[in-house]
Amino acid sequence: MSNLRAGMIGLGMMGRHHARVLGSLEGVDLVAVADPAGDPHGVAAGRDVHSTVQELIEIGIDYCVVAVPTIYHEEVGMALAAAGVHALIEKPLAPDTDSATRLTEAFEKHGVIGAVGHIERYNPSLQEARRRIANGDLGKVFQIATRRQGPFPPRIADVGVVKDLATHDIDLTAWVAQQPFEWVQARTAYRSGRQHEDLVAAVGQLADGTVTSHLVNWLTPFKQRETVITGERGAYVCDTLTADITFYANGTQDTSWDEVANFRGVSEGDVIRFAIPKPEPLRVEHEAFRDAVLGKDADIVTMRQGLNTVRIADQMLASAQVN
Repeated sequence: MSNLRAGMIGLGMMGRHHARVLGSLEGVDLVAVADPAGDPHGVAAGRDVHSTVQELIEIGIDYCVVAVPTIYHEEVGMALAAAGVHALIEKPLAPDTDSATRLTEAFEKHGVIGAVGHIERYNPSLQEARRRIANGDLGKVFQIATRRQGPFPPRIADVGVVKDLATHDIDLTAWVAQQPFEWVQARTAYRSGRQHEDLVAAVGQLADGTVTSHLVNWLTPFKQRETVITGERGAYVCDTLTADITFYANGTQDTSWDEVANFRGVSEGDVIRFAIPKPEPLRVEHEAFRDAVLGKDADIVTMRQGLNTVRIADQMLASAQVN
């Protein structure tokens, strides 16, 4: 069987990482790349560099990775869908719910596979947490809290922190719990002089009653990527920067310290940092999409799921406008 022919459009900071993985992915040949600004990071590695998605389509590709700015996702995605080319589109799927809906419906209409690059789903720590939660190890989940904070990335100009970063937390929260969002409310702030929000604090609830909270900003002088999942038997702390997952168990020992014993909550128990395999999330994401294109069972972020994430992000932004 011949290799799949892949192309990619968008050769910026994220695009160069996609190109690196695509160029070494088993069963796939990266045949050409495209970006109207050329190849600033030298990722083409001798391959032809085109300017438009139409040029990629014309050379004959089976699928395409789309890493252009969010405002161009609909235009590029529509062209690929109409041409019968499968596509992995970087998150968020589109800048708003209406455009995400049109994209989703176009891929479904043309019978091609579309996926969204919510890479946190492939982080080893979150995959392990999801597996253990599904296995009942944590008991009933009470709360999922995320913190995604750090300095401003100058390359992001077309969306704010909700669409660029909080969409990670929306997707991973619903995915880890295997429950959709029922509602969400948020407050935003504009502190860096840009037209888009650079801080959001949001609370929500999943369909099963799990309470969620999300702190996301571009204003913190250190990078934090943490998810805390609290349940009946303790809590998982997932650090997606290091891919570590630590379990804090509820205690089973009585305490003789009266001031502590008077607190009518859980007590501290064992702390375990699980040793887990740590493959690169981006490579796992690409392997899953390749398998989906080949018709195999694969855990991809579907466009319908990506659409739901954009919808919740829009609800966050809308709620922030209500005093």
